Amino acid sequence: MKTDVNILLNRGVADVIVREELEKKLKSGKKLRVKLGIDPSGADLHLGHMVVIKKLREFQEAGHHIMLLFGNFTGQIGDPTDKLNSRPPKTQKELEKNAKTYLDQVDKVLDIKKIEVMWNADWLGKLKFADVVNLAQVFTVHQMLERDMYQDRIKKNNPIYMHEFLYPLMQGYDSVAMKADLELGGTDQTFNLLAGRPIQKAYGQEPQNVLTVPLLIGTDGKDKMGKSLGNYIGINESPKDMFGKTMSITDDLILDYFELTTDVTIDELKKIKKELSSGKNPRDLKVRLAKEIVTFYHSKKDADNAEQEFINMFQKKDLPDEIDTKKMSKKTWNIVDLLAETKLVSSKSEGRRMVEQGGVKIDQEKVESIDEEISLSSEKLVQVGKRKFLKVKA
Repeated sequence: MKTDVNILLNRGVADVIVREELEKKLKSGKKLRVKLGIDPSGADLHLGHMVVIKKLREFQEAGHHIMLLFGNFTGQIGDPTDKLNSRPPKTQKELEKNAKTYLDQVDKVLDIKKIEVMWNADWLGKLKFADVVNLAQVFTVHQMLERDMYQDRIKKNNPIYMHEFLYPLMQGYDSVAMKADLELGGTDQTFNLLAGRPIQKAYGQEPQNVLTVPLLIGTDGKDKMGKSLGNYIGINESPKDMFGKTMSITDDLILDYFELTTDVTIDELKKIKKELSSGKNPRDLKVRLAKEIVTFYHSKKDADNAEQEFINMFQKKDLPDEIDTKKMSKKTWNIVDLLAETKLVSSKSEGRRMVEQGGVKIDQEKVESIDEEISLSSEKLVQVGKRKFLKVKA
């Protein structure tokens, strides 16, 4: 299946550098070496991660050579992008374990058998100190310090470590080692992606083109989707949770989600935009969106069932037909500890945040304080947000 050049360069695309060059290459029929670099610092992926993966799939379907690069060397240092503090390093073993999980998940989108998987420790680990010095001559300290995140750190009097300056140099050298024609990434990676161009030129290669995709805003309608903020939709989540979380997005994100997370056609996107502007009930469009997403990552049957359960819970005000029961190790629990122990939240910090936002109920009564003690002398129904339910007893 050949993907239209217009779709490759425009659908779900923030910027292309240099657009004229890339368009010419695509129209020439040349099979491009397309790179996506990943530092597998975490194991679980959400819809925000999949925006660039879906764009990569378009290039795969257009017949180009796809290269997934895992940063089992760079990941030990940590990408400083958007970080107010230096990121704690990961071990190579942790990174490679996460990479395996990553591949299992992107297999839902890409044809994994037809991509080339590469590891940058294979070449970065072999560089000599003289090679690093030569690499560092491509950029100035002033160019590095111009980055917003470093300016923020300077204002906050937070340290900037020398090794962090080396990260974009290594990412650029990856493109040399891989002979990349094109590199994809999010808009927050623009500086690192562009680093490959002068570095490839310094090594006698034609500079790669760069294509960036927008960052997906999370379910809170404010910040980039991320697990730490609890505003994410995980691709391995149950159909029920995936459907319910999609229904919770703000109305102004509906069109973006259709464009960035589904396969609806360009003509359909135009129709959806027209429906939104003409006053169609956003809830109806969100139902369609939620079913598109659940169908893609699970099945149509799962999407239909998730829709019916959502209707039962929120339109008929019923509880789910089936609620799991968990036996706890003691009779009295602090509410935050209870939420973390039952894995209704991913961390205690998320649990505290959910309680403070009024998103936790015990036996359908709102929990008012993070200090509340819950007695399990009788079975309790715990609810987190609008979709998570669990019966607990001692």
